[in-house]
Amino acid sequence: MRSIVFAVLVAIIAPLMAQTKANDIPVEKLPADVKQVLEQYVNILRTSKSLDECATRFTSIAGGSLVTDEKGTLRDTVKPFSLKKDFNDIKQYADPIVITRVNATPSNGQGYGSSAIKGMVYKIWIAKKDASIGMPAPVSILVPEGHPTITTPKVVGIGSY
Repeated sequence: MRSIVFAVLVAIIAPLMAQTKANDIPVEKLPADVKQVLEQYVNILRTSKSLDECATRFTSIAGGSLVTDEKGTLRDTVKPFSLKKDFNDIKQYADPIVITRVNATPSNGQGYGSSAIKGMVYKIWIAKKDASIGMPAPVSILVPEGHPTITTPKVVGIGSY
């Protein structure tokens, strides 16, 4: 009986949890400045000699809820969790990166206080070297609109979320 209930719940909940493809755009329509930030992020992951170095270098392109309001530094939970996961797992991804899907969705805001930004969020999936080791993973990059000081795209979502 439990297995039937579980199967029914999975059948109902899984589609609700999946990222809708309604806002997908062709990969070739990804704005150049967004792709450049994605490539910069992947380069930081691939070339940093330590997680500490990676975190320091990543801060300049991080935004939204990944950074603090006061100093624009990474939030305490970013480095030991999502950044660490990406740093350790980057060797599993195709080099050069292969973008498999792009979803573009407007956001009314991400982050807090003076570091809060709104604009278009591009959720970009990048492929593994070998599809048998897992599904592509997303990186979300927001192009800020109307912020007085944050004017370039920022990475706002990392890790396999």
